[in-house]
Amino acid sequence: MLIADDDPSVVKLLVDQCTGMGFDVETASNGLHVLLKARQNTPYTLILDVNMPEIDGLSVCAHLLKPDRTPVNVIVITGSKDPDIPERCKAFGAYYVRKGPSFWFDLEAALMKIHPRMADQIRRSNEHAPAVRPRPCVLLIDDDNDINLFLSSRLAKLGLELKYANDAQLGFRMACSEEPAVVVTDYFMPNGGAEYLLARLRSTSTTETIPVVVFSGRALDEVTVQILKRDIGGHPGAAQVLKKSHDADALFQTLKTYCGFERNHRRMAIPLGQQS
Repeated sequence: MLIADDDPSVVKLLVDQCTGMGFDVETASNGLHVLLKARQNTPYTLILDVNMPEIDGLSVCAHLLKPDRTPVNVIVITGSKDPDIPERCKAFGAYYVRKGPSFWFDLEAALMKIHPRMADQIRRSNEHAPAVRPRPCVLLIDDDNDINLFLSSRLAKLGLELKYANDAQLGFRMACSEEPAVVVTDYFMPNGGAEYLLARLRSTSTTETIPVVVFSGRALDEVTVQILKRDIGGHPGAAQVLKKSHDADALFQTLKTYCGFERNHRRMAIPLGQQS
């Protein structure tokens, strides 16, 4: 079984549940990874998110479910309410499961149709399954609440959820509990800056691989940038170091690398007075 989703918390839940059902599981974080893994070894069953970086899930379906290819059973999962998605899944011959209250029930039904001999194992494993987050989460750590308000409304329009912390220590605790798809942090903050935060994140197993973007209101010198980007304990430092400006397009292009947007975003400007 291959599981693909850009939200690490969803991947972890699915891996735990499907492993408990008796499946051998591999994972991918975006559509391109799915195609590369499928080229090496076509999975019998693929659980696939729709909105992912690089290549979206429906484009992956269009490629993998061609009549001349090795058959694969695809379960498409999504938190999107787009009414076209179920119809496109039906046209592809894929199962459709929406992230929400009935997620595990609907996933169970799809898996039992694909693997009827494993029905008892699938049913038992899903009896106490935890809730699945419908949208990927971005964790913003910044002591300027105006930045939080600005990003929150715009990320929601892109199908993402924003969690907010106003200092590094709280941000670290939230990263451990929320397991966001990406962390966006200011450089200068109360209770520790970006360097402190990176060191804590990279020394903790649940957060050691979460991408971190440093989004600073001040221009940082090259030495500081290189320190932020250097490896920590064998794990990468900051993925990007960006300066806050009137134009937030660079930040959104970076986020698009790690989170699947529901639709193409327009250029987004930070209002005056919200660039601390």
